[in-house]
Amino acid sequence: MTRRLLAPLPALLLVGSALASEQHQHHSSYAGLEDREIKTLSQDDIEELRRGDGWGLALPAELNGVPGPAHLLELRDEIPLEEEQVAEVEALFERMREAAIPAGERLIEAERAIEEGFAERSLDEEGLRQRLAEAEEARAELRYVHLATHLDTLPILDDDQVARYNDLRGYTNAQDDPCDSVPEGHDPERYRQHMGCD
Repeated sequence: MTRRLLAPLPALLLVGSALASEQHQHHSSYAGLEDREIKTLSQDDIEELRRGDGWGLALPAELNGVPGPAHLLELRDEIPLEEEQVAEVEALFERMREAAIPAGERLIEAERAIEEGFAERSLDEEGLRQRLAEAEEARAELRYVHLATHLDTLPILDDDQVARYNDLRGYTNAQDDPCDSVPEGHDPERYRQHMGCD
């Protein structure tokens, strides 16, 4: 009698193992993100936007050899920049931050509005389109602020300084395959995502 009860045990273990494996396979890569205040933005994203930092939005300029003010100021001695150039770049950086911080706040609030609409089940298609348009407008404005500032830095520098900047930032070797190395100062995950590496 004992034999009959124990005989199916290996089969039950196999079925249980297969069910557990199947459940694990259906586990979303998004699991854990449901705890975020705003699901589309991490806490680091929110803090970066509130500081007026680049958030990876200036990569088309940065990776095509058009420096930005924040990293120029970090590398002022190695490039080197003249005092007058430093003053001009500092002024650009401050103007950029003055525009980027409120634009970043608008993006955060627009993403929050989308979030709340889904959480409250209050969105219809028209409302969703409106909130998405507001979020995209805020993002485009923020992106413009960062990219335009890169454009404004170029006339301040000479060709040798631009080349030195790109060398110091590690772009000289990375231009063959930008996915091979993440430049210093960039979030690796966001950089690879923007470059289409993954």
